[in-house]
Amino acid sequence: MDARTVTHKYRSIWISDIHLGTPGCKANFLLDFLRSTKSDNLYLVGDIIDGWSLRQGWYWPQEHNDVIQKLLRKARQGTRVVFIPGNHDEFARHYVDLEFGSIKVLHETIHKTADGREFLVLHGDEFDVVVKYARWLAYLGDWSYGLCLKLNDVLNAARARLGYPYWSLSAYLKLKVKNAVKFIADFENALADVARDRKVDGIICGHIHHPEIRDINGVTYCNDGDWVESCSALVEHFDGHLELIHWMGAAASLSDSQGNKTCDSSSLPMPGILKSMGLFGRSRT
Repeated sequence: MDARTVTHKYRSIWISDIHLGTPGCKANFLLDFLRSTKSDNLYLVGDIIDGWSLRQGWYWPQEHNDVIQKLLRKARQGTRVVFIPGNHDEFARHYVDLEFGSIKVLHETIHKTADGREFLVLHGDEFDVVVKYARWLAYLGDWSYGLCLKLNDVLNAARARLGYPYWSLSAYLKLKVKNAVKFIADFENALADVARDRKVDGIICGHIHHPEIRDINGVTYCNDGDWVESCSALVEHFDGHLELIHWMGAAASLSDSQGNKTCDSSSLPMPGILKSMGLFGRSRT
């Protein structure tokens, strides 16, 4: 199914960790996603603009400006757009409860799905002990991560030329390192505890760049992923079902009806195709 020929309509969409202002941002994939989807609600769940990176050096290509313009246009055209700042765009936390270009800035919010479930929506960095208590280590980790993403682009440019699909080196390494796996598990459990304490059915967050929907002892934990590795989003269908999707080519050799090829390469400005990561409906009795 080629995303260029279909408009996908959802009740709600959550995206986060776009990191505009960095070379690792897959702005072209995101633009294709935004052009190919419509929703009643659009949540920007933090780290939309990477202030950390921009303070070190200015990087802002036209595609990044196009993303901002597209988000503003969606808000003007009637989509309810909510921006929840993260740690990389924490400068926006000074403007919580204000509205800019019909986009509401909030610290966190509650979303009620069509089937009646309540989800706490927040970025999640306040539950990352490294960001909270060792900021210098967070900056070091961010630099190392950026280097890994650059290697990821070089690798995938070569894979694209050889006809192979997109593959995330950084995501592979993250899941192969024991401490990283433990960090992800601890983060997910901490967020599930927050939802349980707040007496909601689930939680929707970003921050760790690991897309996931799963039940944690009766709480539905959802992470919408990112747009530097997985190019993923969380969506709500009109019946309340939640789904994780990856917006990328399923195979480098896949052709559309016009004979044009889609490609997974993160370094090429080619539209993606919708890749479902499964549905998740009501999880609590």
